[in-house]
Amino acid sequence: MSVDEPVNARFEAAKARHLAGDLAAAGVLYREVLAAEPNHHEAMFRTGILEWQSGRGGDALSWLDRAIEQQPDAVRYRFGKGQIFAALGRYDDAAAVYHSVLAQQPESVDAWFALGSMLQAKGEWPGAIDAYSAVLAREPQHLDALNNLGNCHRLRGELDAAEDAYRRALALRPDYASALANLATLIQARGRIDDAIALLREAVAAELGVAAHLVNLGVALGERRRFAEAAEALERALAIDARVPEAAYNLANILQALGRHREAAVQYGAAIALRADHADAYNNLGNVCQALGEYAAAAEAFDAAIRIRPSFVAAWNNAGNLARTLGHMDEAEARYRKALAVDAAHAVSHNNLGNVLKDTGALDEAVDCYRRALAHDPANVIAHSNLAYALTFQSEDGYAIRDECLRFAERHEAPYRVAGAARAALPAYANERAPSRRLRIGYVSADFRDHCQTLFTTPLFSHHDHAGFEIFCYSTVAQPDEYTRRLAAHADVWRDVGDLDDAPLAQRIRDDRIDILVDLTMHMANGRPLLFARRPAPVQAAWLAYPGTTGSGAIGYRLTDPWLDPQDAPNVDDQYSERSIRLPDSFWCYDPLTDALDVNPLPALETGRITFGCLNNTCKLTDHTLRLWAGVLALVRDARLVLMAAPGKARERLSARLAAHGIAPERVGFFAFRPRAAYLETYHEIDLALDTFPYNGHTTSLDAFWMGVPVVTRVGRTAVGRGGLSQLANLGLPELAAHSDDEYVRIAVQWANDRPRLASLRAGLRARMERSALMDGESFARGVEGAYRRMWGEWCAQPAVSDPSTGPSASMSGAIDATSGRS
Repeated sequence: MSVDEPVNARFEAAKARHLAGDLAAAGVLYREVLAAEPNHHEAMFRTGILEWQSGRGGDALSWLDRAIEQQPDAVRYRFGKGQIFAALGRYDDAAAVYHSVLAQQPESVDAWFALGSMLQAKGEWPGAIDAYSAVLAREPQHLDALNNLGNCHRLRGELDAAEDAYRRALALRPDYASALANLATLIQARGRIDDAIALLREAVAAELGVAAHLVNLGVALGERRRFAEAAEALERALAIDARVPEAAYNLANILQALGRHREAAVQYGAAIALRADHADAYNNLGNVCQALGEYAAAAEAFDAAIRIRPSFVAAWNNAGNLARTLGHMDEAEARYRKALAVDAAHAVSHNNLGNVLKDTGALDEAVDCYRRALAHDPANVIAHSNLAYALTFQSEDGYAIRDECLRFAERHEAPYRVAGAARAALPAYANERAPSRRLRIGYVSADFRDHCQTLFTTPLFSHHDHAGFEIFCYSTVAQPDEYTRRLAAHADVWRDVGDLDDAPLAQRIRDDRIDILVDLTMHMANGRPLLFARRPAPVQAAWLAYPGTTGSGAIGYRLTDPWLDPQDAPNVDDQYSERSIRLPDSFWCYDPLTDALDVNPLPALETGRITFGCLNNTCKLTDHTLRLWAGVLALVRDARLVLMAAPGKARERLSARLAAHGIAPERVGFFAFRPRAAYLETYHEIDLALDTFPYNGHTTSLDAFWMGVPVVTRVGRTAVGRGGLSQLANLGLPELAAHSDDEYVRIAVQWANDRPRLASLRAGLRARMERSALMDGESFARGVEGAYRRMWGEWCAQPAVSDPSTGPSASMSGAIDATSGRS
């Protein structure tokens, strides 16, 4: 059937307008053609395509059906219908159409490619791979088929096959941007980040106006911690297209890594504005708001992330972290348990649940959580540190604790261990081997802030001899405060290094030529054990966190005192992987950092009854401790006991445990955790403090003495269980230290029943403390510096070698004493 000249001209005009993008005008012309020639199948087909382009899929299919009805054998029409089916997500219908086309034209590259694309969109990777392979069998240089084949192999986890496909495409066209980007992100995931960055730069150069390539480049640079370059790439991506949510999201990630939290929050907000269901942006916004101290906004962000994605384990976990920060322990526990209900193998949530359980007194359950975390993620350094530290509260066996710390070192320090061929990989130290020269001492801590550690670093730092020692502080404090500034004033060099990973921080310490590097955190929160494993200084030592062991083969010394580790006790130093150096008097030197609160008279003189108290963390309140207290309260029948525990399950759990030991709930009062001034004021209500076992109070006992409250302690076999003895011996009050359970009860009862004596001791206890070694910063600093000279002298005495060494040779004795600091 012929088409007359006016209709044909009108049809050609319609095609021209269609190709020019003027869909409205083209539509009018197509309909004029069909009005003149109702069976014009080409006009029907093109009208269907135009309807699809206009977003009217149903009308499009109707027009294509009419065209096919006119020309049943027109492969092009059926192929077009298949493409519309695929775009509408009607994959089975599309597959049927494509297979019908291939039955008629089995060599159709376009049909095989379309079938592969549809199957790929459907997630049927094997079928898609077969279809793309069919394309390539007919057209080996089909670049898009090679690229998509690589994507399908990648989605199936067949990474070698994926890489091969991308490289085949690039061999044909080296500037094929999609293949460059896909290969780059693939090898980035395989750990070859520098190669990925080079390929992504090529992709950016090949397609200058494509924001996605710059986003991928920014992500790769961020993974390499080249944050400034990453930020520049992501800002360029946003300049090209400000509507790309992943550009804003990843820029926010980089700004967060740089510590620019406020700017990061703005970019997370921009990502959310562009994509309201961006759960990851909400989650990270929560973390940023928490870092800014904007806790309500953080909670809202985490909740939004969870609403969008109820199975979002990281958001549940982060919401738990926020609740723990705010002291809402029950909520924190519930959030962590929800995370684990979603993913029972989520090691981070097992670890964090362990922290909450430890803080609320469920120590055995906490230890079990840490072990579960390690079972699911043996490389989890934080969980393993938490396990090692938790065992010090649980176990009276110092050797068992040492063994766990040694397992920590064996598992996590192995890549950095100096042995065999690895020795040559580490540079020699450039430090001058001169025993009497000015030494550079480096202290590493995340707690140069309002933290109990500052009570002990302040008297040391403020009394250091700067003529003999140059003091460097490597601070990883997240939110510096007034205490940070005070400590910084005592340092010769203060470095904020919170944004440095262990490797670059180790290099910074090497560049500073630190002679002795001191770990102030050990296995406590925010420690840097793998920094010390890299041996950035020739001599490394541990002090302050707690008087125990790190287990590290890279830390050569630990500071202790004659009471924590009596030198005449058999095999006492075998509990530690380090050499023990005994300071002359005390492991601690204390500064209360306040004199605002006076010591009040004995409360019992007003209340008429004795109030025992313990303000230690509930993780120290073991069943052994509760048995001791029950024995005391059974003999002092009108006495009451006050404790510090978070409201909710923590108190309920503790009350039930106390009751099980015979301590009635009406005899027990609780205080919530509170700021330091209010916490110290709590001692105004306590007549006599009862220590914990097997981990004694350390800071809390010194606080008690400062507030005039004597502490009855039970002496244990571990160093942490002899802290009370050390402090009492330095106060000249060894009679308050018990060496058996019966003696503990007897001492507590005797003092409780002798109120005049107790009142007299209270009145003079602060002055006694001020006169003791426990507050003599000058002598303490000289003792510590004497220990440093001993360590340094031993290193200088060793033969110079081409690899690092951290401590004395194995032939030397297991412990040494520091030069005495007090007469």
